[in-house]
Amino acid sequence: MSGISRRTFTGLVGGGAVTTVARAEGTAEAAAPAERPFRARAHARPGGRPNILFVFADDLGWADLSAYGSPHIRTPNLDRLAAQGVRFTDAYSGSATCSPTRFSLYTGRFPGRTRGGLAEPIASRSQGLEPNHPTLASLLKKAGYATALIGKWHCGWLPDYSPTRSGWDEFFGNFGGALEYFSKLGQLGDYDLYEGDATYQDLRYYTTVLTERAVEYVGRRHERPWLLNLNFTTPHWPWLTEDDAETGAEIAAKIRDGDVLGALLHTDGGSVEKYTEMVQSLDAAVGRVLAALRRSGQEENTVVVFSSDNGGERFSYQWPLSGEKSSLLEGGIRVPTIVRWPDRIDGRQVSHVPVYTPDWTATLLELAGGRPDPAYPLDGHSLAGYLLHGKEVPERDLFWRVRGNRALRRGDFKYYRDADGGDHLFDLAADAREQADLAHDRPRLLAELKAAWEKVDATLLPYE
Repeated sequence: MSGISRRTFTGLVGGGAVTTVARAEGTAEAAAPAERPFRARAHARPGGRPNILFVFADDLGWADLSAYGSPHIRTPNLDRLAAQGVRFTDAYSGSATCSPTRFSLYTGRFPGRTRGGLAEPIASRSQGLEPNHPTLASLLKKAGYATALIGKWHCGWLPDYSPTRSGWDEFFGNFGGALEYFSKLGQLGDYDLYEGDATYQDLRYYTTVLTERAVEYVGRRHERPWLLNLNFTTPHWPWLTEDDAETGAEIAAKIRDGDVLGALLHTDGGSVEKYTEMVQSLDAAVGRVLAALRRSGQEENTVVVFSSDNGGERFSYQWPLSGEKSSLLEGGIRVPTIVRWPDRIDGRQVSHVPVYTPDWTATLLELAGGRPDPAYPLDGHSLAGYLLHGKEVPERDLFWRVRGNRALRRGDFKYYRDADGGDHLFDLAADAREQADLAHDRPRLLAELKAAWEKVDATLLPYE
């Protein structure tokens, strides 16, 4: 193993290094060179401001893509995207559930800096992202970008909260955290598919509907650079594919009878096989959007970021990580993340730099020539210098807070407090599964990381 660090080896083995790549549109696989450690392109020529396509999967686990080691889920389009760009092995979501992570992307700040971000997740009309708070969309709009959000918003409901009140020129999607994929009956028990602020009737499978809208958007003739947040609900429960309209109708009937959450949770349904179909349908949907981008002639100068809003649950494949959605163990917050920009970044690369959702806000603003609002300082760190010029990412702590859990990562070490109040210390480079607790062996380091966590926490809003 001479010439390869422990971290690189762990990332390549644990992350399922890409040694094959699927041809476009999901055809047969072809042998391809293995990915190499990330290195910025030498003497990259300056280009124009890029378009930005940010794709969120919903509750997709860290190893649910074949590019990340899934032994049974085939994702040729996302594998191809990874082979054309950079695959991050140590990327994290901004929180352990849907809406706080979305707050962290849209604002570039810890969810606990805003009252709506304290909800984990948002579940009532009284909670949401205040329209006066700067967002990635509003800041890019000031910089001359067209902005659109297609899919799941989950940052508040009408009449007070909406993407169109927070900087997006266009919105087509659902306001809540979950819906039945055919009827579009959602988290509050009512119909939840909107174009702008008006309901839009379409009872086809939701992933298909969103894909068509995204294909249309990227294929348009754009006069300005654009930002598209494409937020799929796949593979979030209920566990339905395009062939499950009958099961969807049964769930919709339960929602109409008043059992909204019970019906959507779908605890009496689903399987590993059904989940596999959902992830593969997500892969096919992303493939259609990327194909439309290629046909439009905009592929080379479009930054594509693919990630998940938190870790997986129930049927997700997360090996070797412990934990799942809602917890701050690695399985709840480490997520697959891929970045592609053909104009400026080489493909077949892997990065083991720890990054998380708020970093992408700062990064995309810098790449697009936008500026943060000084009254709302960002908590994320821009990775533009790293990606384009090979600059070292400054050493900093990654911070998370949810009710009942706390976590902070510094280098390879992670401080974690469980729901019973126990403090733990893990070396993630040696123990990604978080089973070897070093709290008693290294009490001074544990105390340092705990104090660092509490220092950040003191700057956030308290839970009500």
